[in-house]
Amino acid sequence: MTDVLEKGPFFHGTIANLRVGDLLTAGYRSNYRPEVVMNHVYFTAKVEGAGLAAEIAAELAEGGAVPRVYVVEPTGAFENDPNVTDKKFPGNPTRSYRSSAPLKIVGEIEHWPRLTPEALQLWRERLTALPPEERGEILN
Repeated sequence: MTDVLEKGPFFHGTIANLRVGDLLTAGYRSNYRPEVVMNHVYFTAKVEGAGLAAEIAAELAEGGAVPRVYVVEPTGAFENDPNVTDKKFPGNPTRSYRSSAPLKIVGEIEHWPRLTPEALQLWRERLTALPPEERGEILN
């Protein structure tokens, strides 16, 4: 099932407050489309990609959620994320993956390349302008 053999390290961006040893599992609602229960857990080999995902999740959450980036290890097979692979550019330039198996938390990244206030405001405007059902299809 693994299309691209990548050794990592791998990262996951979220607003969940997790500890080393915790497992991220499928079966939770999407941060981007809350009506969709996810069949996979998503991760990337690019810390800035995980940071972006964390910041978007925080923007879409209510009540001042804190974006967090974790170092993760896949516990099973994984594949290229079909939501981004071969879309705008050929291949998987975002180095994004998904797995139906859990991801194990092995650490937290305290500092990652953050969005500028202007870029964050642009994302905020884009995200809040669209209702959840219009935020794009998720290949689940």
